[in-house]
Amino acid sequence: MMSMLEATGVSKSFGGLKAVLNVDLSVNKGEIFGLIGPNGAGKSTFFNMISGAIPIDSGTVIFDGIKISGMKPDRICRLGLGRSFQAAKNFAGMPVWQNVLMGALFGQKGQSYAQAMSAVDEVLDFVGLNDLRDKMVPDIPLAYQKRLEMARSLATRPKLLMLDEIMAGLNPSEVGEAMELITKTRDSGITIIMIEHVMKAIMNICDRIAVLHHGAKIAEGTPEEIAASKTVIEVYLGES
Repeated sequence: MMSMLEATGVSKSFGGLKAVLNVDLSVNKGEIFGLIGPNGAGKSTFFNMISGAIPIDSGTVIFDGIKISGMKPDRICRLGLGRSFQAAKNFAGMPVWQNVLMGALFGQKGQSYAQAMSAVDEVLDFVGLNDLRDKMVPDIPLAYQKRLEMARSLATRPKLLMLDEIMAGLNPSEVGEAMELITKTRDSGITIIMIEHVMKAIMNICDRIAVLHHGAKIAEGTPEEIAASKTVIEVYLGES
């Protein structure tokens, strides 16, 4: 398997707190990779380091054969690494279509407005938000705000998409729709790494899963291996 993302010895401290501790992670091209663990385990901090939002203290990140550790977020994005945030960071003063346009214009330099608008139409259709394209962000339900966050990332034309708790706060039918959209996105040729607490989703759509606890990776394997791991059951999954 060809590796799309390779993190080696990645660490981050905030004062005396070791948020991420010497984490090695390899995500293969074309897979859905899950990152799980208790709150405060270092998952979002890890995402923030990969995407360049915060600097890495030590370690190396290689994305699609290029060393990106130390790069600025805009450069990383334009290389083909997109992401969503835990709390949807949509532009509240803009309609849905304009939010997606921001991603399209930002992600690809040197394109015309017409090309960017073509990408907007394509992405809105892909994620099922076409009917809401003219709605203002505060006027659409949470599930669609989450989907819009993903749409804006997709408009940057990513090779790899990092999803941070895209299913938090969704009801069971909305979770099912999100699972379908994530699988469809992978099937379109985009590699995915996702942080999620909804175990039904993680166990059903991920090819492999890594578990963080107190900043360190404590397990990695297939969903079946993770579900059977005594260590993971003790620190995170519980007996049920």
